[in-house]
Amino acid sequence: MIISVKSEYALRAMFDLAAQPPGELVKIADIARREQIPQKFLELILAGLKQGGFVESRRGAEGGYRLARPADQITVGEVLTFVQSKKTAKRPGPDAFRDLWKRVDQAVSSVLDRTTFAELVRRWQESQARYVANWEI
Repeated sequence: MIISVKSEYALRAMFDLAAQPPGELVKIADIARREQIPQKFLELILAGLKQGGFVESRRGAEGGYRLARPADQITVGEVLTFVQSKKTAKRPGPDAFRDLWKRVDQAVSSVLDRTTFAELVRRWQESQARYVANWEI
């Protein structure tokens, strides 16, 4: 499975929004800084995610973006499917690996479709809680 830069940035933006307190509006500049995404590109990505019903926004000084649904109701797979274009190169004639790659894609999709952003955030926070900096010299 090849994931475009746009798709990766969309997933990272969704993760960032999922990690915020529910309903809190987040400015594009803050997401861009934390996730190291070019702000202009992020604006386009978030506009697309808004059209897809994944995020909502509010304009103005107190505006920003937030998830349109709870993080436990949005899967990585549905966001990836929405953002990622389904361009597959078809090779002429028989391909001995075609069935294998089809099964691999189905297995990956199965994992992505069962993984919510809430689960990603929880796992990330647990892994960070286990990390203890050692300041000994």
